[in-house]
Amino acid sequence: MSLMRLAYASEATFEAKPVEKGVEPNVARILMESRRNNAKGEIVGGLYYGDNRFFQYLEGEEDAVRNLYDRIARDSRHRNVTTLLEEPLEARTFTNWSMKYVPLSSDVNRFLDKHNMDEFKPSEFNRSQCEEMVRLIRDSSQDGRVISHDVKRKDRSRQSAIPKGIGIGLVVAAVGVVGAMIYASTML
Repeated sequence: MSLMRLAYASEATFEAKPVEKGVEPNVARILMESRRNNAKGEIVGGLYYGDNRFFQYLEGEEDAVRNLYDRIARDSRHRNVTTLLEEPLEARTFTNWSMKYVPLSSDVNRFLDKHNMDEFKPSEFNRSQCEEMVRLIRDSSQDGRVISHDVKRKDRSRQSAIPKGIGIGLVVAAVGVVGAMIYASTML
């Protein structure tokens, strides 16, 4: 049996709802279905949803991936399905994921900044950007801060990796340490 990999981009047809537990509710349903169905077909991969667009990467037996992609292309929850990568694969790279989902935007925001992109538009990725996005999804630890995926680029630059309350606490602690050092130096 031959393995293949496939990546595609598409646009959601549903109106995004408030994010619950880091996942938009429509996307959560897609993930549940994908994980159940992909495990049966031994298909692995990853999904990112942002700015009302999808980027999905699939690996598996060629027939299984092609059959899945045919169903995906007909799914009414998205439109403008664009194939970005489609080629043979020697060995799986997403061995432990029936469908990995990256609910974190910090890595994707850095990716967008690096490539001077105002929004997440995977249909416009070149091959190198597509490969970088696959690595980003595969290597994501999912330990970061969960944020809404429909934050526009101008607002992304205002987001901090450190929550405001913790940042204030760190500043107060730093002021306290500096004050203690100044006080201690007067004692010498």
